[in-house]
Amino acid sequence: MVIYALGMKKIIRVWDLPIRLFHWLLALGIVVSFITVKMGGNAMELHARAGYCVLTLIIFRIFWGFIGSRYARFTNFVPSPKSLFAYCSGKSRAGLGHNPLGALSVLALIISVGLQAGTGLFANDDIAFEGPFAKYVSNDAVELLTSIHHLNEKVLIILIALHLCAILYYQKFKGENLIKPMLLGDKEIDPSEEAKYLPADLSQASKDGGLQRGLALLLFSLIAVILGYLITN
Repeated sequence: MVIYALGMKKIIRVWDLPIRLFHWLLALGIVVSFITVKMGGNAMELHARAGYCVLTLIIFRIFWGFIGSRYARFTNFVPSPKSLFAYCSGKSRAGLGHNPLGALSVLALIISVGLQAGTGLFANDDIAFEGPFAKYVSNDAVELLTSIHHLNEKVLIILIALHLCAILYYQKFKGENLIKPMLLGDKEIDPSEEAKYLPADLSQASKDGGLQRGLALLLFSLIAVILGYLITN
């Protein structure tokens, strides 16, 4: 989907609908998780449910990183050490999706959020919550995974803070709005800015049609059903 708007700006579909929904639902799930864990008590049930939803989203994102649209695929944005060095030294152009530094941030967040949700399945606070998988491992393992769950919370807060700071930095100092494309899916490229991007990216947009969205819905539903079955049984 590549079109030209008024003023000859090139509008390119970068983020497909599944990626956009993943992003905002994940943000919502994380916020709910943080709020409910601080509330404690009966709110821990909602905390657990939010964690299950977050884990479902993370697993979906991992699969979508292999079969999703162009800019969602790991092969498109995960940098090699050489490409990362070239970008940091100003010797390579940015891609339309995540730049190499942004890609590292995304990977760190996926790993940290996944670790948080995964260890939560085994966590036990000895008061109001016991993870559904805690009964399958030893007490020592439960204690270790619970400690990781608490420690990783601090790591996750730091990563989220850095992510938000990067968004503000690009908005204020580079004049690039990173939120709008994640809301609408499209990136507007002024002719004067085309030299900053890889030529191949300027001629290729992400697929975001009904077939793509249907595949994402089927995949997400399958993951949710399997994970829900494992948790409840």
